[in-house]
Amino acid sequence: MMVYDFTVETHDDAAVNLKNYEKSVLLIVNTASQCGYTPQYKGLQTLADQFSGQGLEILAFPCNQFGQQEPGDNAAIQEFCQVNYQVTFPVLAKIEVNGPGSHPLYQYLTSMAPAGPIRWNFTKFLFDRKGNLIGRYEPDVVPEALASDIQQALADQS
Repeated sequence: MMVYDFTVETHDDAAVNLKNYEKSVLLIVNTASQCGYTPQYKGLQTLADQFSGQGLEILAFPCNQFGQQEPGDNAAIQEFCQVNYQVTFPVLAKIEVNGPGSHPLYQYLTSMAPAGPIRWNFTKFLFDRKGNLIGRYEPDVVPEALASDIQQALADQS
């Protein structure tokens, strides 16, 4: 099984096959609008601005499992991200990332080494162009700190 084997939903309920992101460097992050880490949207957008033309794709998955910090519906989340952070990367449908109701993608992500449940909002997973996990970054790691890992992954064309 690979990260590309999953289908996710957009904020307006359209299905997106992650196979669309094959050959891209992929950064997957669970997000929330009312979290102390929410300003990381700015850093994620900075990464998108800097690297999306080179093959980086960022996928944000809003989640309300941590302190009820994402109470809005998908439309409210989209508006928040646009108004406050001018986000251009996909902010997908709200999902669960832990427990029996967790999205199959997150069941896969949390089974990968270093395995374990998501501890809070803004946990990040970085994949190379072949779908191999480069790293899991906990919420206290700001997006800008991933820039060198992203640059290295983008440079690796093998």
